[in-house]
Amino acid sequence: MSEQRADRVRGPVDPRLVKYATASRSFLAITAAIVLAQTGVIVGVAWTLTSALVGAIGGAPLEQLWPLVGTAAALVVVRALLIAASERVSARGAARASLQLRDALVSAVHRLGPRWLGDRNAASLAVVAGHGLESLDAYFGRYLPQLVATAVTMPILFGAILLADPISALIIAVTIPLIPVFMILIGLATRSVQRRQFDTLRRLAARFADTVNGLGTLKAFGRQHRAADTIESVTRSYKRETMAVLRVSFVSGFALEFLASISVAIVAVTIGFRLLAGEMDLLVGLFVLLLAPETYLPLRQVGVQFHAAAEGVAATDEIFDVLDSAPSESAVGVFAAPRGGSRITVRALRVKRGERMLPPIDLEVAPGRVVLIDGPSGAGKSSLVAALLGFAEYDGTIDVDGEIVADARDAIAWAGQRPGLVAGSVSHNVALGDPALDRATVEASLIDAQAIDVDPTLELGVRGGGLSGGQAQRVAVARALYRLRRVAGTGVLVLDEPSSALDSETEGALWDRLRELADDGIGVVLVSHRPSARRIADAVVTVAASDRGVVS
Repeated sequence: MSEQRADRVRGPVDPRLVKYATASRSFLAITAAIVLAQTGVIVGVAWTLTSALVGAIGGAPLEQLWPLVGTAAALVVVRALLIAASERVSARGAARASLQLRDALVSAVHRLGPRWLGDRNAASLAVVAGHGLESLDAYFGRYLPQLVATAVTMPILFGAILLADPISALIIAVTIPLIPVFMILIGLATRSVQRRQFDTLRRLAARFADTVNGLGTLKAFGRQHRAADTIESVTRSYKRETMAVLRVSFVSGFALEFLASISVAIVAVTIGFRLLAGEMDLLVGLFVLLLAPETYLPLRQVGVQFHAAAEGVAATDEIFDVLDSAPSESAVGVFAAPRGGSRITVRALRVKRGERMLPPIDLEVAPGRVVLIDGPSGAGKSSLVAALLGFAEYDGTIDVDGEIVADARDAIAWAGQRPGLVAGSVSHNVALGDPALDRATVEASLIDAQAIDVDPTLELGVRGGGLSGGQAQRVAVARALYRLRRVAGTGVLVLDEPSSALDSETEGALWDRLRELADDGIGVVLVSHRPSARRIADAVVTVAASDRGVVS
């Protein structure tokens, strides 16, 4: 698939960029207006300077020359101001467009759901969403404005030369197509090597993340050196691909500059011979000579900016694959559960695990009830939770408050078997994802999770380093309780083996608090193999390896 994308031929502008990054439309329109003014200034400078030079050569008095020189100087200042304005507009427009594209990507991933995300490497996707989108700043801020400048400036300057000297215009018309031809050939090579470079970077990020995650196991089996050698090999590949990109970029720059220089030289030589033969007026000759380089310049700059933006363009294929495959907002189906709790009903739910389907399960979670999911290891207890959250494929139906949904994660506050903590304070781990952290709710959630001994201000290391296994587990439960209290529409608490690392006393206190929460109107789904959990359960769903889950 990667190869197919690399070989896909696109025009100078991918229409999907403008489709998804609508902010680019307004700043490109402003850029076109600025470029139009710049083009008029270029023609004005060329004419006033030419008139001043011809006048000086012809012996015109200074009082006639100074207005021309002053006008040319003023126009140069105006051109500088227009260039600065164009840079500012382009930078702000690029930032807005990149941000809009990143928001669209995050929204698409949310709509696709955790099941889709679980089949992909998170590190690779992070490279696309981070480094790849940052590289698009050059595309929006440099390449697209330069493309607009070329489309506006070249026809106007060519028209001015055509009016002044048709022969020079004919030479330009014959030579200027050579530049786009070489740009296309070099662009195809650039896109290919840039795609390989970006794919190598993604592979390097994925390999590094997988190695770090499994470092303990690798160390235990003495395989850490082999993993390090693999990362080093991929790093060398990335270095080679980077140097290949640079080589193509330098060759491209040389080729474009060489063609433009030769073309301008041909125009200059013909003008020189015609001036010597008396077939051309000096005023017209100098005017055309000043405009000829400016006519080729925009097209040369397109090639230069294309290389600057090529890395970001290489990331867009995967970005657009995500955006195009995501369902629309209206197709997702949004529901708002009652604040006091939700009712989740599961009928004949069979979770797909690899190539086989697990036995069907029926259950109903209502406000004020604790449903215990019991059964032997490997029977499918955690798989049932994964289906409710949208992590696993399944057959059957999930009903939330009378509405059939693809998953129930919007109504669920969940803590899994792995705490999933990140570097930062305990408070930020409990309130993970909340832009307005509520410290009172954090403290109340820690207390309810029996994590009274955990300091909310404690700074954790990578993956929650600094806490014991039991403390990390209780912080994860506190995070689910925080979501239950802070996110509207969340009415069911789902805990997967929340006491596996707790002593019996702490476990008993946690069970008592969960029972109190249920009595306050919260639905609780508890996955646990501990016999003590049965004392707080209103219903027990026993998941067997070969039979339908039975409610007792």
